[in-house]
Parts: sequence; C-alpha cells; structure tokens
Amino acid sequence: MHVINIQNLTRDYGAGKGIFDVSIQVRKGEAFGFLGPNGAGKTTTIRHLMGFIRPEAGYCQISGLDCWKNRDEIQKRLGYIPGEISFFDDMGGKKFLKFVSDYRNAGKGSRMQEMLERFALDPKGKIKKMSKGMKQKIGIVAAFMHDPDILILDEPTSGLDPLMQNRFIELIAEEKKKGKTILLSSHMFEEVERTCDRIGIIRSGKLVTVDAVETLRERHMHTYTVRLDSPKLAADFARDFDGTCDGNLVTVAAKQSLEAIFMNYYGGKENA
Repeated sequence: MHVINIQNLTRDYGAGKGIFDVSIQVRKGEAFGFLGPNGAGKTTTIRHLMGFIRPEAGYCQISGLDCWKNRDEIQKRLGYIPGEISFFDDMGGKKFLKFVSDYRNAGKGSRMQEMLERFALDPKGKIKKMSKGMKQKIGIVAAFMHDPDILILDEPTSGLDPLMQNRFIELIAEEKKKGKTILLSSHMFEEVERTCDRIGIIRSGKLVTVDAVETLRERHMHTYTVRLDSPKLAADFARDFDGTCDGNLVTVAAKQSLEAIFMNYYGGKENA
C-alpha cells in the first residue's frame, strides 16, 4: 500500500522555479529520503503534502486522502517538522508543547517526556530566547510526541550538534522498526544513508532518479584494473580488496558513497 502517493505534481512559479511532473510513492513502513539543494523543490513538494499549497496539476494523497481537500484531517494525524520552524516566540517552550499536545489529543499516550529526555531538552523559558538547536529540539518533540504513524520531516536535524544528530538517526531507525512511514528531506547524506530504504534526487524541480540506495551504488559502480609486479602481489591485492586476478592484473569494483552519487547528478559530466 502506498501511504504517500504523489502523481505528476506540478507547481510553476515561473523562471524555471517550482516542481514539474513529480511522482513519488512511499510504502507503509518505508523510509524515503528526499535529496536536493536549496531551491530544488523539496520543500515545495512537502508543502503540497501538508495541504499548504494547492496543486496546479497532478495530485498528492496520504492514506488515500487528498492532501488539499482533506488537509485538516491529514495535518492532525501526521508528525511534521517544517524546514523553517515558526513558533509563538512570546510563548514558553513548555506551554507550546502543552498547546500542541492538546491539539493532537495526545493525552496519556503522549511521548513528550520520553522525547525531552532523549534530546536532553529543558523546555522552560521563552522560545524567543532559545538557541536554534533548542528550537529544533522543540520541533522534533512536537512532531513525535503524539506517536504518529506517518512522519514528514524537512531538514529535521538542522542546527543540532553531532551527538543530537546521531540520537535522531537512532530514533528514525526505531520508528522504522515499528512500521512507521517516513519521508525525510535532508542535506545530511549520512542521515539519509543510515535511515532510508530508497531515495529520490530532485534537480531544478524535476526528479532525476528514484531508487534504493544499494541499487544506485551498483549503478554508479566504478571498475578499475591495475597491473602489479608479480602474480603473487596481484593475488594478495585481489584478496585484500575483493577483486579478481588474472596473472599480474587485478580488477576491483568500487561503490560510490551517496554523496558522490548525488554529485554525479549535480556536478556535470566532468564529475560523472
């Protein structure tokens, strides 16, 4: 079952800006990584899913519901972290989380305290006086505390230090094991590589590839052949680097990192 279903979604802002004929499907229990630089169309796509923008063409659905027509119902069910989090700055962090919890009807099932402890966050004090990292933690707690089955996360670790980034990656891994459906937009290649089953790369508003991470690595595998001084050296080299040996010639295959694959799509022919 496709929990998230985007079909031929288009929003043209002119001058080549927007998204064009984007189609993405995310299955139940799958984590999907969405990669692209600023301005490529990731946030525009996500805003359509949240019902903030009406499609010019195509459509998007979550659990079979139209994201525009049923946006109120969808927004109550999701866990969502926006790329640019806006708060009631004069409100205290604790009061804000209480407000969100009441809106979500989290009740006794709230995971607020669990999330506060996981991310070492004391929500007391005015939000406007908090650091970017603390505000990001508030956003994470708000998104996860009602234990949603679907998570839409736009640059969720922005502003977090490496320790907290790692804790977030561990959280996503745990949520996946529970069968949660996750769409994760990120600039952190390690974050996507460690958590996502498939990825989509978007460039200038158009999807350039959608595939499993391992499949992409195999597709962009590079093969090298080297000549060594003797068959024995060649055999040792082939054993150490999982290659094949033919006399004093060794052939080895090297898979690229997700970051290198991404740069193949963005760096031009000279980097392919």
